[in-house]
Amino acid sequence: MRFSGLAGIAGIGFVIILITANLLLTAAGFPTPSEAASVDEITTVFAAGSGALRLASALLPTAWLLATIFVAGVYVCLRRDERARTDPWALVGLAGVLMQSVVFISVEATRLGLMSAAQHDTAGVAGLWGLYTALFGFNQVLLATALVGLSMFGIRGGTIARWHAGTGLLAATLLFSTATTSPYGVNGVNPLALLGLVGWLLWLVWIVAYSIVLIRDTPTPTVPTGHADPAAVGGRS
Repeated sequence: MRFSGLAGIAGIGFVIILITANLLLTAAGFPTPSEAASVDEITTVFAAGSGALRLASALLPTAWLLATIFVAGVYVCLRRDERARTDPWALVGLAGVLMQSVVFISVEATRLGLMSAAQHDTAGVAGLWGLYTALFGFNQVLLATALVGLSMFGIRGGTIARWHAGTGLLAATLLFSTATTSPYGVNGVNPLALLGLVGWLLWLVWIVAYSIVLIRDTPTPTVPTGHADPAAVGGRS
């Protein structure tokens, strides 16, 4: 299988895992960082829902691996075009995805720390929840960075459609706005939390659309060195 096709499948797999993990947590009653919840409510949920949290967290290493394969596929696929090889937007998008994966590891580690605190040392729950919401909020700027970089890279290289790039840039705007107001969500509710949710959903749509582009990718045949293309030299009668 071509790497671009593998990367496309990885992108779709990444989205499926994210949706599955979030459904597991939602079904178990875990509050999102944008929800107003008291320390007692947070403590109760994290103490009782350890099974769902452990399962959701166990899925995420695979998700991060798939995300890396996906973005590498986008980077390699688009850089085959001579014009795209020096496009700096590719590096912006690549950096955004890789940094997002690193920061979200911290988000998930903090969530597991919340579980431990809720079961053994409830005094630390409030502080860990504040750290979790702050990390989660600021992480959205890295999603926005990836969306801007890879959307600009794709549209400038003619690889993705205008609606696809527009979806990515709209999602980036919403996520960046939510990240900017994330300090107001610590010990409270981010006033732009709904915009962040819409941006996150658009981000998933954007990934699936990019994955389909990768799966459908057909490399342009190259002429071996030392052999001229007959059509290029008038070889056709």
